[in-house]
Amino acid sequence: MDDKIILSIAKTTIENSFDYENTLDIKSLTNEYPYLKEDGATFVTLKLDSNLRGCIGSLIATRPLIEDIISNAYAAAFKDPRFPKLSKEEFQDISIEVSVLTPPLIVEYSNLDDLKEKVVPFVDGIILSLGSHQATFLPQVWEELPDFDSFFARLLQKANLPLDSFKLHPKVYKYQVKKFK
Repeated sequence: MDDKIILSIAKTTIENSFDYENTLDIKSLTNEYPYLKEDGATFVTLKLDSNLRGCIGSLIATRPLIEDIISNAYAAAFKDPRFPKLSKEEFQDISIEVSVLTPPLIVEYSNLDDLKEKVVPFVDGIILSLGSHQATFLPQVWEELPDFDSFFARLLQKANLPLDSFKLHPKVYKYQVKKFK
């Protein structure tokens, strides 16, 4: 995969949205880079002055990689409910990161200590699911929450679950990413 193409698709998608135009030639891009036609799951993360400014993604590959990048880049800029729509002024200073995810794999674990043995900090992204509650953290979040306990405590909080939820044995999946920035 080509860093420049992946990032260019995300950046051009956002830029085009300001001017209500489409300068992406999807057919040419997919002909030149056939991997863009393959199903892929991505997260697009926007940062402004090193602070999160938008992050939207897909956990499961259900559409061609190019479509997933386009959809998530647009959503990260204009539809992340935590932030107002990205302004044209902010766009000039934004940094864009695209993460392409591997398929998530269920982690079979007997208890919290067993789970700690099976999760690799700074490598594994995690999906935590219990009932109708679900949340994920990309592997990059380990940089901000470098120990297992704080990482999972914040993930439970994000899923709107109590800190003692592991007594109910939530489902845990792990995945890795290839980062483009």
